[in-house]
Amino acid sequence: MANNILILGASYGSLLGTKLLMAGHDVTLVCRRKTAELINAEGTEVRLKLKGEDAHRAIRSTDLPGKLTASTPQDVTATDYDMVGLAMQEPQYAHHTLRTVLIRIAEERIPCLSIMNMPPLTFLKRIPGLDADKLGASYTDPGVWERFDPDFMTLCSPDPQAFRPPEEKPNVLHVGLPTNFKAARFADENANQLLKQLEADIAAVTLDGNDVPVKLKVFDSIFVPLAKWSMLLTGNYRCITRDEPRSIRDAVHDDLAKSQEIYGFVDQLAQRLGADAGDAVPFEKYAKAAESLLKPSSAARAVAAGAPFIERVDVLVKLIAQELDMSNADIDETVDIVDDRLGENDPLSK
Repeated sequence: MANNILILGASYGSLLGTKLLMAGHDVTLVCRRKTAELINAEGTEVRLKLKGEDAHRAIRSTDLPGKLTASTPQDVTATDYDMVGLAMQEPQYAHHTLRTVLIRIAEERIPCLSIMNMPPLTFLKRIPGLDADKLGASYTDPGVWERFDPDFMTLCSPDPQAFRPPEEKPNVLHVGLPTNFKAARFADENANQLLKQLEADIAAVTLDGNDVPVKLKVFDSIFVPLAKWSMLLTGNYRCITRDEPRSIRDAVHDDLAKSQEIYGFVDQLAQRLGADAGDAVPFEKYAKAAESLLKPSSAARAVAAGAPFIERVDVLVKLIAQELDMSNADIDETVDIVDDRLGENDPLSK
């Protein structure tokens, strides 16, 4: 049976959306009006490399069994949807039009699957012993998440690496690293059954008889998606320097010993919260994958473009470490660098 899935965010969200469309589900992408008009006229295109092939395939939504539509936030009726995917950058949810949508979603208790790097504050309330009220300073507007029921919020590690090619229209997404989305289960059992069904439907999809990468994997442990934090703190945020941004590869490999130390610290922090060592991705595997990540992270590109706000997983990790009486000087330095660069971009600080 086809489900109706609402995805807030038409850039990275189009990757998960395409996988759902391939599995026969209907998807609505929420985005700006001009982008919505483009998608409704032409559909989306996700470029994805299949295992064993040298060239990327262009997977167009107009060729898929599911139906794709695009909408502005103002035109969303929350009760039309079975599940919501959160695929925008965390600062965007502070905009009043999106806040209104989120209020309706929260009030209807529609299951939300976040594929944000920054976990919704609601999800962190599911971690035993963690005082989420002390973590609000890492969010642009923590009040956005107050109405949500933690039982209907879960987190999916956005491990696949993808970007919009700057020379293309905004309905095109290029996947550079086709790894899997790794989701923690919902606390609500009905929501979890739907998530497991989506997992199975996506796993069954083939293209010309070939397996299609970027699966949705569901785990019983709520800590599995936290494995992404080590990658973000080791690579993505260290792309931001006091000068020009650097690639994820250079951030990781310019000083591999320091990178491994940072990575291990964040893994240890996750284990202090309750994660099993097996939930983590080994550093060696991450370092190997980083060799192919030749562009700066989206956070670094945003800072270089003048953004005054970005997702602050670096601050979140620092604040959680403080709760656990832990600290790391390199992470503290990263937070200071990002703070300074964002301050330079903020017109109110000038």
